[in-house]
Amino acid sequence: MGRFRGSITKLSRREGINLAETEKVQKYLDKRPYAPGQHGQRRGRGRPSDYSVRLREKQKLARLYGMGEKQFRNLFEEASNVPGVTGTVFLQLLERRLDNVVFRMGFASTRRQARQFVGHGHIFVNGKKVDIASYRVKIGDEISVAEGSRSMGFIQENMEAQKRRRVSPWVELDADNFKGTFVRLPAREDLALPINENFIIEYYSR
Repeated sequence: MGRFRGSITKLSRREGINLAETEKVQKYLDKRPYAPGQHGQRRGRGRPSDYSVRLREKQKLARLYGMGEKQFRNLFEEASNVPGVTGTVFLQLLERRLDNVVFRMGFASTRRQARQFVGHGHIFVNGKKVDIASYRVKIGDEISVAEGSRSMGFIQENMEAQKRRRVSPWVELDADNFKGTFVRLPAREDLALPINENFIIEYYSR
């Protein structure tokens, strides 16, 4: 499974979840709560196999975070070797990706946009430019928008929109200064993800 580069709205309809985690996509899903295509409303009548259920759950989570299969599986294998609840550890590793933290802080409106920001050099970690989307953020790291990028229209719009939303409790945001801090690892109950991570564990353990 490669990284999906098409319409995030169509893919969200196919997977049945808001992969962009934006109000715009959610409104579209509420209006058309079925898969795209000519037969979208007729799909799902048969009972899916246990394998297909677990495969789809894995694909949903990988697509939610915008990852390809190899990178996703390697991260899962790392999580499975860390003490603790494997599913929770896995989700925490996903949440520590720099592109995801940039999204959580509201600098970007979607994870896809966050990957672009990071790749184009708009993001700093502890005062140093980092252009690797998969960079792993540590507790206490300060994430900021490069000074020369703060006047860009879409970043200004994103920050204004973020001021009207609640910030994820595991990050602190100083919106006026375009910076934030990753203060702790998220607990499982912090993550309102429509995912059953146990299915993913079972998929990779088969």
